[in-house]
Amino acid sequence: MNRPRTAERSSRTALALLGAHLVGEVRSELAARLPETLALVLLNPLKAHEPLVPDRFVRATAAWIEGATEQTAAWDASAMLSVVASDDLLNRILLQLPAGYDLLFGRPQPA
Repeated sequence: MNRPRTAERSSRTALALLGAHLVGEVRSELAARLPETLALVLLNPLKAHEPLVPDRFVRATAAWIEGATEQTAAWDASAMLSVVASDDLLNRILLQLPAGYDLLFGRPQPA
């Protein structure tokens, strides 16, 4: 399996799904930290009919990536966000997502 191509596909898929849930300054700020091709994916997201809880997000991401498992999809999404988002930005992203994404992105929030 071509790892760079898989990583790009994982990033594109995760950003398309996340983009449907992020709005305003948070989405724009995250897009500004991405290469243009990935920023366009985030800024022109799929339309979400309902919020994706973390488990469904991971399953959907894995389903779009050939050869991916739910575990690898979760790792790839988490790794991509940890590289491009500062702590402050990631905290603001988490405020816009359903509960549980903090664990998915390795940033458990106090109860």
